[in-house]
Amino acid sequence: MGVGGEKFQLGTVGALSLSVVSSVSIVICNKALMSSLGFNFATTLTSWHLLVTFCSLHVALWMKFFEHKPFDSRTVMGFGVLNGISIGLLNLSLGFNSVGFYQMTKLAIIPCTVILETLFFRKKFSRSIQMSLSVLLLGVGVATVTDLQLNAVGSILSLLAIITTCIAQIMTNTIQKKFKVSSTQLLYQSCPYQSLTLFLIGPFLDGFLTNQNVFAFNYTSQVVFFIVLSCLISVSVNFSTFLVIGKTSPVTYQVLGHLKTCLVLTFGYVLLHDPFSWRNILGILIAVVGMVLYSYFCTVETQQKNAEVSPQQVKESEAAPLISDSLSKVENGGGVADDEPLKVPMWSSKYSRE
Repeated sequence: MGVGGEKFQLGTVGALSLSVVSSVSIVICNKALMSSLGFNFATTLTSWHLLVTFCSLHVALWMKFFEHKPFDSRTVMGFGVLNGISIGLLNLSLGFNSVGFYQMTKLAIIPCTVILETLFFRKKFSRSIQMSLSVLLLGVGVATVTDLQLNAVGSILSLLAIITTCIAQIMTNTIQKKFKVSSTQLLYQSCPYQSLTLFLIGPFLDGFLTNQNVFAFNYTSQVVFFIVLSCLISVSVNFSTFLVIGKTSPVTYQVLGHLKTCLVLTFGYVLLHDPFSWRNILGILIAVVGMVLYSYFCTVETQQKNAEVSPQQVKESEAAPLISDSLSKVENGGGVADDEPLKVPMWSSKYSRE
């Protein structure tokens, strides 16, 4: 394995670790904010998260930590608005459905992503990968799904949330590779649209779900402290989300999300003394087995693809400038699949014609 490959692997591990630590931290922080302090305005809080993230990235740009790389404005706007809508729909799904059905909605994102990538990108998932994902979903389902109360409005909202979330996450990966932008550059340009979308719909959506006015809430010093802490952690969460999807895939990001779920359940029991049953323990153990199998099969298949590279391709890659190639791969989240022709999705018809 070359230096570029080692850097890419280290970057991927770092992105995954950052995503897990920051996500678990923000869940614990938000749980204290909402459960203990009664601040239940999730959509409005998310808009503040994204606004703080944009401001942080703007400071980083001013300090020249990354380079601003403008690209197609319509794509950025559509992507940002879609991300905001998907977050709003997930919150509505939780409001109209039982917790058990909401967990099933989150579980359905993986198979939906697999189907969309298979249909529109002709991406192939081996039987080993499919089996490991099935084990993972079974484990998370056993650990988290309790009741399954169905209703027509909630089911429609959940379906829309699944579809928009899958498309948004696939676009996160596709846009970074299509326009050769880094996760930081994409996040910086899409943040304003995401934040504005959620800021406009957030107060109405939160008011509808909680029967409270976010602007009339009693903002004590303790509430303000946890809001600021949550916003600061969200910078890391948002950055690592784009980084992970760009360096791996939307499916891998969803697998990582279920690892976070298991960790949150465990930390909730150990630190906050939440109720915990043998069903939770069994589900977490099954999910961990699924994650280990998924990681193993992904590693094996990646090594097989590397071994199948022809000598001619190796010579061509050696003829290219080594420094610029390795740096662009690490910066833009490139991997084994970067040499394959990019299959542009249906929402980018302008560029598919080109």
